[in-house]
Amino acid sequence: MTLTNQTSEDTVQTIFDHIAPQYDQMNGLISLGTHRIWRKRVMDLMTVRPGDFALDLCCGTGDWTLSLAQAVGPRGQVVGLDFSSVMLQEATHKVRSAGLQDRITLRQGDAMHLPYPDNSFNVVTIGFGLRNVPDANQVLREMARVVKPGGQVVCLETSQPDNRLVHAGWQLYFGHVVPMMGRLVHHYQAYNYLQSSTHRFVSVTELVAMFETAGLTQVHYERFNLGAAAVHFGTKPYR
Repeated sequence: MTLTNQTSEDTVQTIFDHIAPQYDQMNGLISLGTHRIWRKRVMDLMTVRPGDFALDLCCGTGDWTLSLAQAVGPRGQVVGLDFSSVMLQEATHKVRSAGLQDRITLRQGDAMHLPYPDNSFNVVTIGFGLRNVPDANQVLREMARVVKPGGQVVCLETSQPDNRLVHAGWQLYFGHVVPMMGRLVHHYQAYNYLQSSTHRFVSVTELVAMFETAGLTQVHYERFNLGAAAVHFGTKPYR
């Protein structure tokens, strides 16, 4: 297995268990509130239909899971899967508050070894989670395996700007400002991990190649905030 994240699974799980109650606030702070705008834009670009069966990997506190549930409607179903039971507890509160228990199932599991048969879902998503798994290629293969032919695989993830000036500002922000935020709220290890995992993750073009290697076609992407984040789309071909 070629590791795309050198931090051990146990360490990553401990970090996310620890920050789960503050995770939404951290996301808002680190992205300066723009992560919600990114996700809304992605939902507008996706082909989610009423009655669809969707899988949201590394679902965290469930924001994207909830958006998918609203899109599939009362005839559809959404599974939110995450390795952190504490994150899933936060997601459970949101699902209940939204009254969407009838169409959302939350499950603890490993994104690299999905407990579902081939061709099970119309759409499979992963938001800000691919850089946290040990082997992103394995996760993409699993996403491609469980999505139905003609179905869509979608990854929303932090990225690295190409423009030198923008990249310099990006490095300053993620390399120095974000860890400083962590010190202020006594979560230095978590903030430092989040910024370092962003720095070490693959480029947008490398991720395109990884999608294609996983067997997906019609691969394309859109960038946000001058390249600070990107969404990648792929389609499972009909054989």
